[in-house]
Amino acid sequence: MNLRTRLVPISVMMLAAIAPVASAVAQEASPVASPVANRSIGSLNFLGESDLSNLTMVDGTLVGGLSGIDYDPATGSYVVISDDKSQNNPARYYTAALDFGMDGFTSAEITGETTLLQEDGTPYPGPDAGGDVPDPESIRFDPENAGDLWWTSEGDGNVGINPEINEIDSTGQYIGGIIPPAQFDMHPNEESGSRHNLTFEGLTFAADGQSIYVAMESATYEDGPIATLDAGTNSRITQYDRDGNVLAQYAYPLDPIQDKPTGDGADNGLSEILAVDDTHFLVVERSGVSTAEGPWTMHIRVYLIDISGATDISGIDSLQGADFTPVSKTLVLNLDDAGIEHVDNIEGITWGPTLENGNATLVLVSDNNFSEDQTTQFLAFEVLP
Repeated sequence: MNLRTRLVPISVMMLAAIAPVASAVAQEASPVASPVANRSIGSLNFLGESDLSNLTMVDGTLVGGLSGIDYDPATGSYVVISDDKSQNNPARYYTAALDFGMDGFTSAEITGETTLLQEDGTPYPGPDAGGDVPDPESIRFDPENAGDLWWTSEGDGNVGINPEINEIDSTGQYIGGIIPPAQFDMHPNEESGSRHNLTFEGLTFAADGQSIYVAMESATYEDGPIATLDAGTNSRITQYDRDGNVLAQYAYPLDPIQDKPTGDGADNGLSEILAVDDTHFLVVERSGVSTAEGPWTMHIRVYLIDISGATDISGIDSLQGADFTPVSKTLVLNLDDAGIEHVDNIEGITWGPTLENGNATLVLVSDNNFSEDQTTQFLAFEVLP
């Protein structure tokens, strides 16, 4: 496989003097198309929310499991990717139109479906059919090759399907991708490599468009146990060049689980990454905590991280007992404190368009897991200087 890579717009809130590399396009709420550069980020102002019905059908497919989102400033459109493992319908991404502004969130509409295709041009099979079953998690527009997209799959640890980084055109046709290091391979019969369902959750492009960053949801077996109520863990963020070579790798320190479950489980992991400038990124952490009543409570935090002082750990096979400096992180937003009535399973984040007042926007999307107890929600924020 060969690789080419991309850049994505980015944003933040709460720290000062960060230079996002983003541009926005005109739409009703944001008629000005101009780059967002050299901004100071002071805080985020919640603009509004728009939810989709769990029964939403588009082009004969059930809309749900939205795990990644990206915005194209050239067209003003969005893409969102479903993490359906070809169970309800073949693996796919959607285009979307979001209408929001200073007066709130007017509407969110899924405008079309595109089936993700394998190298041979066929759709991915479902779990019962064998073959390369995908678990799509993140999607980004290619900033240098118009119309191309990149997406990640978590693979499947139960049957030994490795995580993937793929490039497609706008029709879903496979173009190429990256072969990740063997340290992320799945080994279903041993505790080695990546854990099932905890692999390539985040994807973003560097500010210059010449490299791509892929983030693990949690630790590999070699790097230690996953997060608990008492301790966090380390996941890896890997930078690749356009030829698929590893340029660097950094440890991201995950928080402990955010609350004690009254049900049968809880977790915490990295759910998305978004570039801000050459060394700063936004990271979404999501902690799910089960309740005795059944539904899980989600605790979502957005962090600003800085890789400039972190150790390149690409040559360290195991982080347990190793001497390294992780990336630094600063809390930008805790959605528990954002005044939103209900926050669901947020998994995607992107820049949105520039508002009439010149401020940037951020958009988050949730994965409803195709569950009647959860919601597909889009959340919009104004970035205040």
